[in-house]
Amino acid sequence: MSAYDVRRLDEFEAVPISSEGITWRPVRRTLGIRAFGMNAYTAEEPGQRVVEDHTESGLGHEEVYVVVAGRARFTLGEDEVEAGAGTLVYVRDPGTRRGAVALEAATSVLAVGGKPGEAYEPSAWEWWFAASPHRDGADYATALAIVREGLEQKPDHPALLYNVACYEALAGQREAALVHLRRAIDLDPRCLEWARDDDDFASLRDEPEFLAVAGEADAGGPGA
Repeated sequence: MSAYDVRRLDEFEAVPISSEGITWRPVRRTLGIRAFGMNAYTAEEPGQRVVEDHTESGLGHEEVYVVVAGRARFTLGEDEVEAGAGTLVYVRDPGTRRGAVALEAATSVLAVGGKPGEAYEPSAWEWWFAASPHRDGADYATALAIVREGLEQKPDHPALLYNVACYEALAGQREAALVHLRRAIDLDPRCLEWARDDDDFASLRDEPEFLAVAGEADAGGPGA
């Protein structure tokens, strides 16, 4: 392995994340960075999102966004800030809701983040972002392989367990899906509510085992 790597931003794979309306460039994942999180987002047209609407409350990350090209409008809590190429936007409070939309064509934003005082660990969302285009293309086997890779590194992460269960259900692996869904719910009760309305579990919806896992057996099933 070389001691260094030099790449242009547009040489990183452009990964469409349809659920967030963004195009992700997996910088950290591609380069194998282990010390800090780093990702980029690009928009070909004005009006497209270049930072998804989110907080870092769950991860506790501080984040710096660097507008590499073009111009973007950031929403930071109740404020809006327009930032051109060369501008840094530092969000020190993980609880601040943030997002950004491109104001010019070919806008690119680089994001760097991590939790103060702790060794960096890759965030679980990287695996389901990487799996997302395969899920959209109905290539459930590839999507499942990617999120299972994440689960090997984070075996008790509820969102990864939930995503594995989703892809197993879509791939027809019903028993495995129920095992992983039950574990996800045990670790994070929010997964119960997600599962009840998630179309990924449509093939299991009327099965007694799913009704038991989803806590609906006594309620007469979905829609009762």
